[in-house]
Amino acid sequence: MATFQTIAIFNFPHEIIVLKSILENEEIPFLFQNENLISVNPMASLAYGGIQLKVHPNDFDRVQQILDHLNGNLSVV
Repeated sequence: MATFQTIAIFNFPHEIIVLKSILENEEIPFLFQNENLISVNPMASLAYGGIQLKVHPNDFDRVQQILDHLNGNLSVV
């Protein structure tokens, strides 16, 4: 995990639920740093730098495509 690098940062635990499921289904190794800490105390998000999605550099392009796809398909109902 030492070679994993941050690709995205989230402020609240509810923001990572769908992404976590997608990464697991795609079998991409990942780590959400500070996830448990911020789940217990959401107000600590800014103090700890948010929930950092870390992936291996070899998976950066693939994960970036997933993030772009998720952000591109957002719509207000």
